[in-house]
Amino acid sequence: MKVVVGLSGGVDSSVTAYLLQQQGHEVVALFMRNWNDASVTLEDECPWIEDSNDALMVAQKLGIPFQVIDMSDLYKERIVDYMFDEYQKGRTPNPDVLCNREVKFDVFMKTAMSLGADKVATGHYARVDSTIDENGKEIFHLLAGKDNNKDQSYFLCQLNQDQLSKALFPIGELTKPQVREIAREMELVTADKKDSQGLCFIGKVSLPQFLQQQLVPKEGEIIEIFKDSPLFSQEIPVFSSKEDELEFLSRKINYKKSDGKVIGKHQGAQFFTIGQSKGLGIGGHKESCFIVSRDMENNIIFVGEGHSFPGLHKKALKIDNTELHWVREDLRLKNGESMEVMARFRYRQELQKAVIYQFENAFFMEFENPQSAIAEGQFAAWYLEDELIGSGVIS
Repeated sequence: MKVVVGLSGGVDSSVTAYLLQQQGHEVVALFMRNWNDASVTLEDECPWIEDSNDALMVAQKLGIPFQVIDMSDLYKERIVDYMFDEYQKGRTPNPDVLCNREVKFDVFMKTAMSLGADKVATGHYARVDSTIDENGKEIFHLLAGKDNNKDQSYFLCQLNQDQLSKALFPIGELTKPQVREIAREMELVTADKKDSQGLCFIGKVSLPQFLQQQLVPKEGEIIEIFKDSPLFSQEIPVFSSKEDELEFLSRKINYKKSDGKVIGKHQGAQFFTIGQSKGLGIGGHKESCFIVSRDMENNIIFVGEGHSFPGLHKKALKIDNTELHWVREDLRLKNGESMEVMARFRYRQELQKAVIYQFENAFFMEFENPQSAIAEGQFAAWYLEDELIGSGVIS
């Protein structure tokens, strides 16, 4: 089988290529160059140069063909511009999820197929399996990686059946230490290379500095909301339907300037996210202050003190039906149906017990325990045991 590997210059994709070669496949390495602007990274030069060299050395060591493809224009259009737009709206995007959906498993995969590939492989800590249903149709399953500490299935939560049918994740059965050990045994140059940090394929990035390329700093006020605010002492109404209850539980509290007091200044609400405590420059509190809301129109940030601040927690989240994605279309809920699942809305977040509900107007997820810092724009993903079956953008 001919397999094209997305060789990134890291240890995970290096071992991916080696394992496929050991399995007897014809392996071709492609390096994606996705970013050319060194002015916004925290290194002296764009990391792609070093990564490309490392990827080339791995390919030479393994004796496999190597090619660099420039996808920087596409990446800017589909990922970076999306990020700017989302932050401008006061939402919290996840570029890594988008990178997988829009770049690696779309344009990159199509490029690989045009080269005659049967499959595309990446160094993700995830697994893909398949079964045959009663109609004889092959159903593909996106499974969590065996290494609980490195499971990256969340980043693949927007893939569809067609993409999974062409995908391979050879290191999904391994742990990170095992991957490094294989790389050392093979004397691969990437064996002890640190994992990449920051944005997908861009490198170590100061997010505010990155956003300031297009989003203009503008001074605004930081307003503290207090725990004894009447906003949190309202009686919970009696609901006529489960949908009304979920709408209430997932609602966004619209704080006003008069609900608290001014305790500081910031340089732009668009540079911050819900649940953030660092970079606010707030002192004089026993506990850290966390952002609980942003008024983008008036450029105001609202904060509350402490992890237990009531405005930081919600029991439910809402997803517009247009933002709903089922990896397993055969499990899609019909109007009025519900399902018990395990869920997360951040990478590395421990899976949480939840129930998902489908209604004509929207989709809801209700957690067994209230969750901290649910932010608009994040991807919520839901699982049955270790299989990721769907995801959606929080509204």
